[in-house]
Amino acid sequence: MDPFGKLGVDLSPSELRETAYEILVGACRSTGSGRRLTYVSNSSSKERYQQPPSSPLPHRSIRTSAASKVKKALGLKPDMKESEENNSGEPGSGVMETPRERGAEPRGHSSFVFVLSFSCILQLGRRTESMVLPLELLHHFRSSDFTSRQEYETWQRKTLKIFEAGLLIHPYLPHDKSETVAQRLRQVLQTASEKPIETGKFSESMHILSDVVTSLACRSFDGSVSDICHWADGIPLNLHLYRILLEACFDLNDETSLIEEVDELLEQIKKTWLILGINQEFHNLCFLWVLFHQYIATGEIEDDLLLAADRMMVEVEKDANSTHDPEYSKILNSTLSLMLDWAEKRLRQYHDIFYRGNIELMRSVLSLGASAAKILAISHEYGKKRNELDVACSRVDAYIRSSVRIAFSQEREKVISGRKSSRKQQSPLPALSILAQNTLDLAFTEKEIYSPILKRWHPLATGVAVATLHACYAIELQKFVSSISELNPEAIQVLLAAEKLEKELVEMAVADVVESEDGGKAIIQEMSPYEAEAVMNNLVKSWILTRVDRLSEWVDRNLQLEDWNPQVNKGRFAPSAVEVLRILDETLEAFFLLPIPMHPVLLPELMGGLDKCLQNYIVKTKSGCGSRLTFTPTLPPPTRCTTSSKLAAFKVKDRLFMGPGRKSQVYGRNGDDSFSVPRLCLRINTLYNIRKELEALEKRTMVNLRNSGFPDDQNVANGKLAISIASCTEGILQISEATAYKIVFHDLGHVFGDYLYIGDISSSRIEPFLQELEQNLEVISLTVHDRVRTRVITDVMKASFEGFLLVLLGCGHSRAFTQHDASIMEEDFKFLADLFWSNGDGLPADLIDKLSHSVTSLFSLLRADTASLIEQLKRATPDSNGTSAKLRLPLPPVTGQWRPTDPNTILRVLCNRNDKTASKFLKKTYDLPKRSKHNSSYDAL
Repeated sequence: MDPFGKLGVDLSPSELRETAYEILVGACRSTGSGRRLTYVSNSSSKERYQQPPSSPLPHRSIRTSAASKVKKALGLKPDMKESEENNSGEPGSGVMETPRERGAEPRGHSSFVFVLSFSCILQLGRRTESMVLPLELLHHFRSSDFTSRQEYETWQRKTLKIFEAGLLIHPYLPHDKSETVAQRLRQVLQTASEKPIETGKFSESMHILSDVVTSLACRSFDGSVSDICHWADGIPLNLHLYRILLEACFDLNDETSLIEEVDELLEQIKKTWLILGINQEFHNLCFLWVLFHQYIATGEIEDDLLLAADRMMVEVEKDANSTHDPEYSKILNSTLSLMLDWAEKRLRQYHDIFYRGNIELMRSVLSLGASAAKILAISHEYGKKRNELDVACSRVDAYIRSSVRIAFSQEREKVISGRKSSRKQQSPLPALSILAQNTLDLAFTEKEIYSPILKRWHPLATGVAVATLHACYAIELQKFVSSISELNPEAIQVLLAAEKLEKELVEMAVADVVESEDGGKAIIQEMSPYEAEAVMNNLVKSWILTRVDRLSEWVDRNLQLEDWNPQVNKGRFAPSAVEVLRILDETLEAFFLLPIPMHPVLLPELMGGLDKCLQNYIVKTKSGCGSRLTFTPTLPPPTRCTTSSKLAAFKVKDRLFMGPGRKSQVYGRNGDDSFSVPRLCLRINTLYNIRKELEALEKRTMVNLRNSGFPDDQNVANGKLAISIASCTEGILQISEATAYKIVFHDLGHVFGDYLYIGDISSSRIEPFLQELEQNLEVISLTVHDRVRTRVITDVMKASFEGFLLVLLGCGHSRAFTQHDASIMEEDFKFLADLFWSNGDGLPADLIDKLSHSVTSLFSLLRADTASLIEQLKRATPDSNGTSAKLRLPLPPVTGQWRPTDPNTILRVLCNRNDKTASKFLKKTYDLPKRSKHNSSYDAL
């Protein structure tokens, strides 16, 4: 890592170091000549030199109490030893001791050469900048001055390579390709590479070398001969040599620290500027690089060096703004690019390198990198000056996003690795839930540790970080969501974790950007919503639909198998209903066990679906049971009775309630057993218990909402099963009424419609009907739930009373009554009513009286004579008095209500009156036909 570029000459670091130190000694020497140093060597290769007291070498300086200005400017603390010397006033090490020590390589050659050169340079009389120092040394030294010929030749080759580097490859002034002097120097150097140059006083080769070196070194831009020799001030040779001198400022015993005499040493080093072609700008740039490189070379253990480099960067930035030297800009760009690359490698993954304990180091690295980027942008990279804050901000923005992505990726890999290693152990949380928590931890760490540092260059540092984390997690979440086929605990946990993460991240972003110019609009827009709640809603809706579909299929399948066996469950519940309610309860329980926040929102949809399934069950439960109209026979048209009709009844029984086309077995006992009274009672019980369970289920659902944390939404469940509950009530009423009318008109038809008062009234009374009716009532009492039993028995009573009326008023072929038969009928009806009263254990007397009024009110008509009935009919018929005797009256309309004052009711009594007067009146007035055994059946409704 070298910003100055390659020399293109095979000069070793030690050879460069010797040359640099020679230049330093030459620049610092006194104008007077000193005594020659004596070099002493022993067999152990331990060299030392002895200095006479009059030697011009700078002596150890006496330190004052003032601390180092350089260290203070760089923010470096004084060493303990330095502090002690400042307090005691004792002398420190000599300024020139440092380069001398640094020249003492393990092999003896470098140390020896330095001493030898040092001694020689002190004896030169001219100013060092006015001569080519290596040429002067070449003139002074002979092979006899060295311990061996080989050592001398090595030294001579080094000197010639310096000529090549400083005069040919990197000259102060560029050469013309056709320049003969440079070509002659190349030839001399080529010859010298094959055979060492003789440096004697009369050596021709040495004379030629001197001429061409001096000629090349003393050139000037205007073509005149310069007083200053340019042999070491070409770039980058001068920078390499100067870097070596600046590196001498570091203590050999502690290479992370500057020496105590750094101020004095730098003053001495600056004396080389004229020889090396260095100015303040190049000095600042080289010193910046030396501080930075020393930090890296020593293992990055002394953070103060980086802080010092950062402070030095301030001076370089000033220089960069005021200097337009293209050579300087080139080295500046090269140096800062290396420093920026180094800083960015760390800043692009700052989570891996910096932590709470070394966060101040991050500040230095960030400051160094931001400054380098800013200078590069101004001087070269972007071609024109940009807003300095924009440059730093855009860089820091990139660092944040890069490091956050890397940190997130590492957390992701860590979670995946952890899951693989614990695959056999059941983890309580899915991987993405763990990752969501880890991502949130990253965000809090970012905000607490890194953002306070980053905000100096990026005011929205936290917002950028959390937006990046949000985007990173979004990618993983999207992959997960696309793989979900149905709702499961893992999906819910992940979506809830994602929702929580997003909420926290958005809150952090909003809090960070609220005071920005655009209110953080750009950052917030980056954070496209996860829509975890919407995904969860859809999954829950799909879950609901699946459960509802399953229940619907189950209802259809199991109702086909349901035989309504009253022996199962003691007749209280059909097995299918038990299962329906169990599935219903389990579905609702499973719904509330879902760890979702939208129970009140989606509950109506679930209960609506379940309600439809229940309605289907209820509809199919009452399907086929019939209704009141199914079993109520059609009222036949009125006909007039003849006196012979009663005798014909004993030959062919007339079934009053059979209409044309109806099969006789309808009223027999051999019908479909699936709708027997016990099975119908089971259906009633089932519907009642479903209604009761649904009401309880609604209450439990409200409690579940409250227990799930939604006390304000518990009324959401209220009435959501109302349609099913109402359908149960309607079904109970329908089946109850159907059961009652089935018993009266179907099951007991053989002792009621086909028997009662047919032929001789005294021998076909109501007793057989009452006996069998009582048996049915016992079945109902034992089977039907006590909360609906009264309703069913009441319906049976209503059906019985209506059937009794039809017997009295139906005009059947086989029934004909006299005025005196009324007392028998009234007595039979009392027996019927008493059956339902059951000595006070049955239905309430007031209810019986209310429902029996329609029957008892007709007994007055049945007891009346024929003339009275005819007169009542005429009075009840509108406009009958004004009608001509020759004109027949229309039949009174059927009102459906049997009352003593109703014309149709009176007409029906006359039709059943076994009386000639009644028959003649009906014939004359209404032209009613006689009853015929061949036309004795009537259609039913």
